[in-house]
Amino acid sequence: MSMVRATKALNLLVQSMLIGAALLYGPRPAFAQTQQEQSPDHAVAPATQEQEATTKPQTKEVTPTPPVLPRDNSEGKQPKRILWVIPNYRAVSANTQLPPLALKDKFWLATQDSFDYSSFILAGALAGIGQARNSTPEFRQGAAGYGRYYWHSFADQAVGNYFTEAIVPAATRQDPRYYTLGHGGFFRRTGYAVSRLLITKTDSGGRGFNFSEIIGNGAGAGVSDLYYPARERTWTKTGQKWLTQIAVDGVFNVFKEFWPDIDRAVFRGHYESHPVH
Repeated sequence: MSMVRATKALNLLVQSMLIGAALLYGPRPAFAQTQQEQSPDHAVAPATQEQEATTKPQTKEVTPTPPVLPRDNSEGKQPKRILWVIPNYRAVSANTQLPPLALKDKFWLATQDSFDYSSFILAGALAGIGQARNSTPEFRQGAAGYGRYYWHSFADQAVGNYFTEAIVPAATRQDPRYYTLGHGGFFRRTGYAVSRLLITKTDSGGRGFNFSEIIGNGAGAGVSDLYYPARERTWTKTGQKWLTQIAVDGVFNVFKEFWPDIDRAVFRGHYESHPVH
């Protein structure tokens, strides 16, 4: 009996071992395989979402800005010449800021105004008027007399230009150019143009008393006494030449201020093809 029981017990032990081995090394259940197949997807899905979140650019809502309409550049635009003849190099178009002129640029500006072809024409006109009025009897009449009037008129222009546009502006560090206002009513702009005889822009960007205009024209009138006859060298005549030149510059300031408006109204903007800044 003991042998039979031992044999049965051994068989049960062997069967238990075979069943355990089958459970450990045999094919797994279907639900285990499904769980293993699905688990990688669940593990990868969050990583894929995070990667897409990092690689996808963040788009921000941009509010459209209203378009900026261009300004009318024709307002206050100054041409290089007025009526194709009168040089207008000193005038600066409205709403324009320019760097200061160097010393050589100031002398070049005076040279342009003094030896422009229109300067020879203007000197001829002034000589004819002076001779017709017999303003300087010592020059006399005839062709020789006209020649004397002519070169004196030309010399007066050149001397005045160099003193007001180069020499005095260089010494006082002032800008000899005329900066136009370009907007406003007639009286406001006229007052502004006349006031520029006393107020001017400095090289540093500020404003100050216009020594270039007042002292420059006074020096030019004084130097002209050196080549005029003795009768013309009085204080009265020198003062008259000084004040006359300042008044002429004031008239030209007003003319330059309103010339762009005159050009548009009368000439349909014909002279704006060669503007100066």
